[in-house]
Amino acid sequence: MCKKFIFLVSLVLVLGLVLTSAAGAADPDLVGWWKLDEGSGDTAIDLSGSGNDGTVHYADSGGMDAGGSAWFNDPERGMVLSFNGDNSSGAYVSTDLIIPAMTMENDFTWAFWGKQEGDGTGVNEMILGNRFSGTQSPLQFIKFTPTRFEFFNDDYNYEEGINYEPVPGDEWVHHVVVKDGTSLTYYRNGEEAGTNTITKTIDENPFYIGGEPEGYRWAGRISDARLYTKALTVPEILGAMEGSGEVWPYASSPNPADGALHEDTWVSLSWRPGPFAVSHDVFLGDNFDDVNNGTPDSPVFRGNQGDSFMIAGFAGFPYPDGLVHGKTYYWRIDEVNEAEPNSPWKGEIWSFSIPPKTAYDPVPSDGAEAVALDADFSWTGGFGAKLHAVYFGDNFDHVSNAAGGAPQGAITFTPPGPLELAKTYYWRVDEFDPPTTYKGDVWSFTTEGTATNPNPAKGAVDVSPTPILKWTPASLAASHEVYLGADADAVKNATKASPEYKETKALGEESYDAGRLELMTTHYWRIDEVNGTNPGSPWIGNVWDFTTGDFLVVDDFEAYNDIDPPDEASNRIFDNWIDGFGTTTNGALVGNDLPPYAEQTIVHGGAQSMPYFYDNANKTSEATLTLVYPRDWTEGGTTKLSLWFRGASANAADRMYVALNGTAVVYHDDSAATQLSGWKKWVIDLAAFGVDLTNVNSITIGVGTKNAPAPGGGTGTLYFDDIRLIR
Repeated sequence: MCKKFIFLVSLVLVLGLVLTSAAGAADPDLVGWWKLDEGSGDTAIDLSGSGNDGTVHYADSGGMDAGGSAWFNDPERGMVLSFNGDNSSGAYVSTDLIIPAMTMENDFTWAFWGKQEGDGTGVNEMILGNRFSGTQSPLQFIKFTPTRFEFFNDDYNYEEGINYEPVPGDEWVHHVVVKDGTSLTYYRNGEEAGTNTITKTIDENPFYIGGEPEGYRWAGRISDARLYTKALTVPEILGAMEGSGEVWPYASSPNPADGALHEDTWVSLSWRPGPFAVSHDVFLGDNFDDVNNGTPDSPVFRGNQGDSFMIAGFAGFPYPDGLVHGKTYYWRIDEVNEAEPNSPWKGEIWSFSIPPKTAYDPVPSDGAEAVALDADFSWTGGFGAKLHAVYFGDNFDHVSNAAGGAPQGAITFTPPGPLELAKTYYWRVDEFDPPTTYKGDVWSFTTEGTATNPNPAKGAVDVSPTPILKWTPASLAASHEVYLGADADAVKNATKASPEYKETKALGEESYDAGRLELMTTHYWRIDEVNGTNPGSPWIGNVWDFTTGDFLVVDDFEAYNDIDPPDEASNRIFDNWIDGFGTTTNGALVGNDLPPYAEQTIVHGGAQSMPYFYDNANKTSEATLTLVYPRDWTEGGTTKLSLWFRGASANAADRMYVALNGTAVVYHDDSAATQLSGWKKWVIDLAAFGVDLTNVNSITIGVGTKNAPAPGGGTGTLYFDDIRLIR
């Protein structure tokens, strides 16, 4: 999927979309715009300028994620609003907006990004709009559901609307409905996906998000909902999908679709021109960087043309000898208009692949772990393959060099004999397209019986140099042997006599403190599962790897737990960050009153952040961590302190500061930093503290002016995460 369209996997509903001009002024047709990224509280701010702020009902308990909060930090969309779908206690948003009456003449657009939980089978689940909270006599409603955009007035039925393909579950999708006079058009991910002509009208109605007071609540997540009193054009829809209000000037809708498998050796490329384009610069090649960096002087430039299509793979066209099986091709369209100062508009890189003549897409996938002993084996046949020969064994060289396998027509395979626990197997599929045999790659997998779910994940980068390694035990394990080192082969072949062996952990203790590792270095680790009562023990684990980042961790909040004293394992966040609990001069409280004590929904990185509640009425708020490591803040050449924080517009405006050793203070540049919403990175040059950086014994995060409480101070909630020292 192209980068500019990465958010096309969201569900956008546009009812009367109002664009923002290039100068940033609100479009008068935008009557409601809720980004739903506040992250806390029960207010959803309307950014349209119309004053239609929403109220989030059950904000603390009606979400679908851990902890119950309706606010969720999504890895793709950032902070979004989450709905659990419960008709009595699920979150929903009521707004001050009244949906304008729908006539035969007026226009509107509804848009939003959404990620539906499961298949959304309840046909009356309401994503946007209303059901029974509007006009009752005659009964009227208008709403988006998982299967249609529908409206109802007295004696006519749901056919007055658009039925569409069910919304795919558990992925972000962008939905738009545009009314242009009597024409109604539905767009999914920027592409037209349904039309209808209206014959009825609808009176004014209230507008809700995710459900309404009477129920009909939907389960999923929503971001960037908009309503406009105009019919958006396709370029405007694409701009809204990107989160802006400007016309989308780029080429779009590539054919073949981005990432497609194109089963031929020639291709007709086509695209939707940008609205300002007079001509198009076409770039095509088999190297991503060449196409991405291509200029009209480079070999991948195929010319400037007025048509929005181009052929390749025939004589007289690019690649006259045909496209090559097994290759991926990249292409780019720059939109050109010499009369426009912003021209050319460089396009995204799209790709398509020609299927290889060798077998591909094995199941289990190459390198798969924890494969069931009775797993089914299959693959996708190579282009033109008529027969297949399968080779299977537990020795790479034997499988790689094998020949003379029996041909078969099926693209499935059953291994000979039962598979063994925790063992690595190899297999190869050769394809036969008379008279040629195409030798396949050797694939591998490891059966169940080993530890799984490594954390850090296999191949993870930018990992803390003081990581806690975690894993999921195998079903037969009674204990675990931990191996760690900087050489992959050494870790793979290590025994308990090797320096890579670290320690044995009991069942139930699936974690290991790796200590201090070198910065920007790849490390390898292995967990062997042990059970002295089983003759197959030990079960040798897979070798996983991760690469440490270029930073030192002051606190990432991952080590804190919900275990209460006197248990020796207790490590609660508020027992480490000392706040104002029990005092009259310090208004800070960190951590939640009940487990989970650390925040597990509103996070920047990892699984936890620090919730920070402040009350500055005649007080200053501070929370202080006494440092164990790192105390030498010059280690590794670090020169800056970096931390992420998140405020909210509903917070009382106040200063924010960091203090070292209790006295050296640096304030945030924004005097109302507490009101900054969304995660913000704060970087401080360590020299600004003016202290001995080789002996830092504490760090304090404060709100207000240190040692100068203000009588009129207010309250609010902040979140902090990923406090690091960087170079």
